[in-house]
Order: sequence, then C-alpha cells, then structure tokens
Amino acid sequence: MRTSATLRYVITGVLLLIAILFGAYLWNDNMYSPWTRDGRVKANTIHIAPDVSGIVTNVAVHDNQFVHKGDVLFSIDKRRYAHAVSQAEATLAAQQAERGMRSKEAARRSGLDASIVTSENREAAASLSSIAGAKYQAAAAALETAQLNLERTDVKAPVDGYVTNLHVYAGDFAAIGIPQLAVIDSNSYYISGYFEETKLPYLAVNDVVEIHLMSGGASLKGHIESISRGITDRDAATGKELLADINPTFNWVRLAQRVPVRIRIDDLDKEHKLVAGTTCTVIVKPVKK
Repeated sequence: MRTSATLRYVITGVLLLIAILFGAYLWNDNMYSPWTRDGRVKANTIHIAPDVSGIVTNVAVHDNQFVHKGDVLFSIDKRRYAHAVSQAEATLAAQQAERGMRSKEAARRSGLDASIVTSENREAAASLSSIAGAKYQAAAAALETAQLNLERTDVKAPVDGYVTNLHVYAGDFAAIGIPQLAVIDSNSYYISGYFEETKLPYLAVNDVVEIHLMSGGASLKGHIESISRGITDRDAATGKELLADINPTFNWVRLAQRVPVRIRIDDLDKEHKLVAGTTCTVIVKPVKK
C-alpha cells in the first residue's frame, strides 16, 4: 500500500513539474521570443485628386480593377480648357507680331543718325522692344499652362495598382485637390508587425522573417527593414497653458507597449493575393552572430 501511495505521489509530482516547466516555456515563448500575431499587411495608398476642376464626362475604370501606370482613370470636360488653349495661342500670336514690330523699330532707330533720332527715342524704342519680348515669353508660358491643364483633364494612374473604393461617376463635379478615388500600389506591399517592447532586444534589422497570413496559404519570407523609434505616450497630453498634463492615476498592471516594425516581403508574386489591412502572424528568426 505504501509503495502504491508513494508511486501516486511521484507521478503527481512529475506531472506537476512538467506542467510548471511547460507553463514557464509558454510564458517565456510568449513574453520574450521574437514573434507576434499582431501583424498587418500594408501598402501605399495613393489618393487620386484632379489637377483641374470640371464635370466628370467619363469613368474608364471599375471598382477593384487593376490598372497600369498611365492608364486613364476618369476624364473631365475638356471644352473649357480647349477654349483656353485657343485663346492662349491667339494671345501668343499677337505678342509675337508685336515683338517683331518693336524689334524692327528699335533696330531701325539705332541705325539712324543722331541728327534725325535723339538718344532718348533710341532708348524708348529699345525699351519697348524688351517689353514686347517679355510679353511674348509670358504669353508662351500661359499657352504651356493652358495645354497642361487640357492634358490634365484626363486623370491617369500614377502607378501600377488596384482601384479601390470607387465613388466617382459621370456627371459628378470634380474639384481641384479633392480626392475622387484611391489606387493601391501593387509594388508596395509590406508587413507592419507590432511587437511588445519586451521583445525588442531580440530584433535587429535584416533578421529573417516568416509570415503566416490569417487567410491561409503558403507562408511568405521577408526581413526586418526598420524598427520604429517612437510611439505616442497616451498618458501625457498638453494642458491649457501648453504645459504637460499628466494622468494622475496609475495602473499597477502595466501592459507592454507595442512598437511597429516594418518588414519587407522578399518573395512576393502574383500568386499571393495580398489585401492591405488584413492580419498575419510574424515569426522572426534572428541572424546568428
């Protein structure tokens, strides 16, 4: 009987020891090993805003469409800007004629004898010729601006990417500088992993990273590109007199702050249909020194 009771105590003790060791392993793995489930897929999102104002006459894309750099996204009514080009061309022609007339007049007066034309008249003719030349240059610049505005009535994709959140339609009024849609740069996908501050000592730039998307599929490979050097202090604000307004309460349970770590994806291809904003698990494999 004693042997049986002793055996039970030993087994219980061994199981308890295993549980403690396993719990300690899980604790250390969760607290200090360089991995996190709080990862986000991100990409450069370009807000497309027109450089000229006007009525939208045509929308050449649909929502979530892939576009190439230079593809027309939507067009703005060209008639007003075409008229501006015609007016600028006419102004330039008039200034060119005046410049030629003033130049010839100045040249003719400069060749006459002093008894016929005074030096004051020569200087006046030369001055009028210079003014006419300056007006011609201003008219040429105005024509280039008008042509540029006419060209900008076709709003084009600045990069290869995906049209998203499309809410512009033919008949809408598009104003200068107000975004009408967004394009996600297909060549800019990266991972932002939010690591607890207790894990930062185990992270270094160029460390190899394994990325597991929550949507499933094959894992991705990458490496740490950079580590953020600052996050917002939520307990410190600015008071009415521009002085620090510190929260007087203190939470005894202090949670480790999370620091963004930018991760470059090394093996991204068309088979991986990444979606900006989705989550993933990031496992860092530190480089052995």
